[in-house]
Amino acid sequence: MDLVPVLDEPLKKTLGPATAKVMAEHLGLHTVGDLLHHYPRRYEERGQLTHLADLPMDEHVTVVAQVADARLLTFASSKAPRGKGQRLEVTITDGSGRLQLVFFGSGVHKPHKELLPGTRAMFSGKVSVFNRRLQLAHPAYEPLRGDSDEAAESVDSWAGALIPIYPATAKLESWKIAKCVQLVLPSAQEAVDPLPDSLRDGRGLVSLPEALLKIHRPHTKADIEDARSRLKWDEAFVLQVALARRRHADAQLPAVARKPRPDGLLTAFDAKLPFTLTDGQQKVSKEIFDDLATEHPMHRLLQGEVGSGKTMVALRAMLAVVDAGGQAAMLAPTEVLAQQHHRSVTEMMGELAEGGMLGGAEHSTKVVLLTGSMGAAGRRQALLDLVTGEAGIVIGTHALIEDKVQFHDLGLVVVDEQHRFGVEQRDALRGKGKQPPHLLVMTATPIPRTVAMTVFGDLETSVLDQLPAGRSPIASHVVPAADKPHFLARAWERVREEVSNGHQAYVVCPRIGDDAEEAADSRKGKKKSPEDEAEKRPPLAVLDIADQLAKGPLQGLKVEVLHGRMQPDDKDAVMRRFAAGETDVLVATTVIEVGVNVPNATAMVIMDADRFGVSQLHQLRGRVGRGSAPGLCLLVSEMPEASAARQRLNAVAATLDGFELSRIDLEQRREGDVLGQAQSGARTSLRMLAVIEDEEIIAEAREEAAAVVAADPELRDLPGLRTALDALLDEEREQYLEKG
Repeated sequence: MDLVPVLDEPLKKTLGPATAKVMAEHLGLHTVGDLLHHYPRRYEERGQLTHLADLPMDEHVTVVAQVADARLLTFASSKAPRGKGQRLEVTITDGSGRLQLVFFGSGVHKPHKELLPGTRAMFSGKVSVFNRRLQLAHPAYEPLRGDSDEAAESVDSWAGALIPIYPATAKLESWKIAKCVQLVLPSAQEAVDPLPDSLRDGRGLVSLPEALLKIHRPHTKADIEDARSRLKWDEAFVLQVALARRRHADAQLPAVARKPRPDGLLTAFDAKLPFTLTDGQQKVSKEIFDDLATEHPMHRLLQGEVGSGKTMVALRAMLAVVDAGGQAAMLAPTEVLAQQHHRSVTEMMGELAEGGMLGGAEHSTKVVLLTGSMGAAGRRQALLDLVTGEAGIVIGTHALIEDKVQFHDLGLVVVDEQHRFGVEQRDALRGKGKQPPHLLVMTATPIPRTVAMTVFGDLETSVLDQLPAGRSPIASHVVPAADKPHFLARAWERVREEVSNGHQAYVVCPRIGDDAEEAADSRKGKKKSPEDEAEKRPPLAVLDIADQLAKGPLQGLKVEVLHGRMQPDDKDAVMRRFAAGETDVLVATTVIEVGVNVPNATAMVIMDADRFGVSQLHQLRGRVGRGSAPGLCLLVSEMPEASAARQRLNAVAATLDGFELSRIDLEQRREGDVLGQAQSGARTSLRMLAVIEDEEIIAEAREEAAAVVAADPELRDLPGLRTALDALLDEEREQYLEKG
């Protein structure tokens, strides 16, 4: 169905080609509908002044303030006629702070006449520092004429009682966007409502045209609230309908039911386990086995804290499928992790993993590894084992996805650390089954419930939140290296103490450090403020730090390095030596972030910890405390005490609860685009909805969407909803959901 013609009209027809070009290039707005959905970021009241005290550095801002004084200065200049240049300095205030505006050369005449003391105006520009004072150089401005009726009317004509402040750009200030919105606002009446009448009436929501009018031209704060409540529902509901349709379509696909045979491989495996499964592992296993027994494909997300035993649950699911005559593939994001999984799976299975070999158990299968760097002979044998069905389980990297790889009967795909795989990769592997295989997605990054409902809304979710017996507590501390250098010296002493007690340690750095270009790259795109010396230098590097430690504070200990640019065989050899206890300290990049399991490693020092995200720090920390001895994680940072980066590190040090940390992480980063559009750099589809704050709306929208789709999967009776879905699911997003 075509989009509503008026809202689909290109902006250049309404606003003219020059303005439309800026809107398209800088704000990603192309149609009248796009502009109507470009909502104000906040509102200014004419009687209330902005806080100049809180201006962010290097950002484009719009402020409402009053001119306190203006001075026209003359100075010697070789560029000006008659050798004299002019500079206009205007100080504005809002009661909370003061800000200096500067105009030079021929640009001084107009503001000199207009910006007289007492004048109130909107000012827009980029905040910089000059002589230790905040300033805007050559800001654009729009005077707000006094409060006489006529003046108030002129302000109302473009501002309304509340002045909308739009996300703007240096090329197009907020008030110019407001004027453009004013031109297209009458078209809002043509907006077709995506919400069913019953839903809208039942929840007391205003109509879509009314919501658009109120969000852009509110007369009261209640107008803004009405509009926001309504527009949040649109975003939540349309997205949940897209996901509900995906789930509905999946439920129609055929799949082979995989029921483990009694007294088969799974029973033999369970019998030889030296421990009992946690209640959580048993409950989640049951959910998975129930899914595997149905004749449409399982789509399940298994999320669990680092070390909660997800691999054990996944292995039992794979064994169940092998018992039922199928094959299982586990896809890992790195070779180190694929090798680690292969090692731990074959160790856990013992003789059950020696199918077809002398000494293999009666119920056994072959477990093969397939990675890009394998030798030709090993690779040929692995491919043969897969196509003949000799191998029941294969563990590998994206090498599994290549065309040459054929399966005898692929029944289950397990994807580890889902966020590291592109959608196309998962889809390619799923396409290798004769019928769609069952899919189990695992992540150790805890995801708040609402995010799971929004990002993975087409997957059923299982959560492992119990740690198996024998896992030890991890103490975490921030080490302020710049403020208290002796703390860093003490950190290295602690590492020596752990080693002298027979344990091992990791030191993690953000960079490898094997070429100058990498250092230059790491500096690019960083916002540098003069105060943050720590931000100016390139991040600390594995090769440099390993060298310094071996010659300095850790002299005499066996120190090795591990990073992503090493040859796969070398990486594996380093990991084997570390796992065997031959290496005391492993200095590594984040290649150790997921899945690496060395129970004897008890300490971790993370250098430049402020350069890592919250969930990444939590993942890294999960590499220690995996045995019976307690773990220690030291977060080293040179950032000042008051900085946001240090607050983030304090939050990580304060809790081991990954779900709590993921909330903090999300609140700081905002959501990005839940439909994966972040992958292609397009702008977010969530403009109004915040997945953490709007938990209730998302949960209710999911229920409403499921009911609507169950009753009318094709949405024949809801043309407005179909139109909204078409707009949300452009071709790329549609594929993203299709591939799940």
